[in-house]
Amino acid sequence: MTSQFTTTLDADSTPSAVRAAFRAGEVRPTCGIARGHAQANLMILPKEQAFDFLLFAQRNPKPCPLLEVMEPGVTEPSTAPGADIRTDVPLYRVWEDGELVAEVKDVRDYWRDDLVTFIIGCSFTFEFPLMDDGIPVRHITAGRNVPMYDTSIVCRPAGAFKSNMVVSMRGIPAQQVADACRISGYYPSVHGAPVCVGDPQSIGITDLDHPDYGDAPILEPGDIPVFWACGVTPQAAVMASKPHFAITHAPGHMFITDVEDRRYMV
Repeated sequence: MTSQFTTTLDADSTPSAVRAAFRAGEVRPTCGIARGHAQANLMILPKEQAFDFLLFAQRNPKPCPLLEVMEPGVTEPSTAPGADIRTDVPLYRVWEDGELVAEVKDVRDYWRDDLVTFIIGCSFTFEFPLMDDGIPVRHITAGRNVPMYDTSIVCRPAGAFKSNMVVSMRGIPAQQVADACRISGYYPSVHGAPVCVGDPQSIGITDLDHPDYGDAPILEPGDIPVFWACGVTPQAAVMASKPHFAITHAPGHMFITDVEDRRYMV
């Protein structure tokens, strides 16, 4: 089912205002808000499994570009001083033995002193630069979440963790695909350039109209489907590897940092 969201949050909202709204209980995807600031995926694991996931992320930097790794039990990230990682994401997922057991607005009731938080770059960060260059980002215009898909691209395993890559998709006018690849390529810390252009079946996607996460895609005449590595890949790793306990963001519901997106440009 496609979600359409209305909110007081928009491109001009500050990261602190966005986080305060989520801490107060607002729930919505974070695409199209807090222009100029990096957004991030979350993976939170017990300390005993943190090294294996750190190695997994280092071996798979395209879907899992690390922006910050927090000490066990710490709840205030250096990428957003004053924030609380337990409350300032619009929607969290709680996992046990690889099964989704809850979607909640905050995870204070699940918090433990041994939990290590991984803050992982998100492609929402380069959507404003795309739009600034005149490239449409159709899910933002339509007030939808981005479509995301499981693929046949195998990630390099590490310790207990394995998975295939998850990708996000945006329909890009054919004459602007090269520019979209170039602009996103300036941001390797938030997934960088696409992993596939124009051929969903080549990466194992057989039904473009029905994504595995997020909302149905919008493709206008002349659009080419373009696929970027996605930070939902750690959730695929949770489902495939079945750690005893994990917390993630819900797909498309990101943590908004205070870091300006240009800090991650190369």
